[in-house]
Amino acid sequence: MIRVFVFLIIFCSFFDLFAQLPIITPLATSLGATPFLTGLAVGMYSFSNTVGNVASGFITDKRGPSFILKTGLFLTGVILILYSLATNAWLLLMIRFLHGLSAGLIAPAAFTYLANSADREKKGKSSALTGAFVGLAAIIGPAFSGIVASQTNEITVLSMTAAFMLLLAGLALFLLPKNQKRSAGENQLERLPVRSLFHNPLIIKSFAGAFFLMFSQGVLAYMLPLKVDQLGFDTRTSGMMLSTFGIVAVLVFVLPINRLFDIIKPIKTLSSGMTAMGLSLILISSSQNISILYVLMALYGVGFAFLFPSLNTLLIEATVETHRGKAYGYFYAFFSFGVVFGSGVTGLLELSANQGFVLTGIVLIGVAMFILMKKNNKLTSVNKG
Repeated sequence: MIRVFVFLIIFCSFFDLFAQLPIITPLATSLGATPFLTGLAVGMYSFSNTVGNVASGFITDKRGPSFILKTGLFLTGVILILYSLATNAWLLLMIRFLHGLSAGLIAPAAFTYLANSADREKKGKSSALTGAFVGLAAIIGPAFSGIVASQTNEITVLSMTAAFMLLLAGLALFLLPKNQKRSAGENQLERLPVRSLFHNPLIIKSFAGAFFLMFSQGVLAYMLPLKVDQLGFDTRTSGMMLSTFGIVAVLVFVLPINRLFDIIKPIKTLSSGMTAMGLSLILISSSQNISILYVLMALYGVGFAFLFPSLNTLLIEATVETHRGKAYGYFYAFFSFGVVFGSGVTGLLELSANQGFVLTGIVLIGVAMFILMKKNNKLTSVNKG
């Protein structure tokens, strides 16, 4: 029952993230923001989100995931309400910073809770189910936001999300267990330096996978509408393509095929997933047929579905409970960095849509091959040094 509730928290946390995507730019514009301030308002969330992610990891290991989940849900709900008070771009910028900071507390704590409570022999399947809720949020969030905002306004979307968050915060007070005190031995383990996380090859691979996964997502969100426009189709078509990738990923997560994640080594599913994503992006760059693009987005979805649970499984197997919060904190910080770098680097290099897809595809395949061939793939828990 409690695990189901935490899955719901993960869904709402990512729903909050994806529901923002269609509305922050028009909201900033309506408040008189310049193009520079509009871009800053969009990016400010990702910046402060990384700070919240890292802070969440440390607090989760010290106080337990229940405390930080309750705190993060309540603060995010309250801050979402503050959007209605934004009367100019600078106030919006401040609220965006606070929103990213508070929202960043939730995901690392939720994933730590699920990782700590999962049966060890079913950790891959559990990670796949987690990915399904993230995928559903990616499908439902933007669609919900776009429909509601078109019928009302952007503030209504944010206020409704606030209501969801505050409802979950209230339920969390009753459903989530109180944090247990750590033993003396556990407290000693807590003092292990953070740098130990970055000395573990499997944790580094998990962080790298998270970064390049979201790097590709940033490029896809930036370049796919441009590609679709070049072929003479509108933004609704690019939205349907993104939904196609999300739907296929969710199907892989929830269908019996998810048992593969407990049978095949995570290094192999990670590499094959990243390779499939890279190959799909390269093929998208050369395709001029809209029907084929849908097929290639489905291939991207399969790759995403293999990659995401693998990253979580690596992180679970390479850490112990006393340090897992910190690991997930940095893991989601790399997620946020990846999105910013993906769209930022391709924009800075002034690449065309096709060039952006080719570059990203080559990078993904190269990283996948490096991870697969790199020695030291034997699982070593971080407390062993």
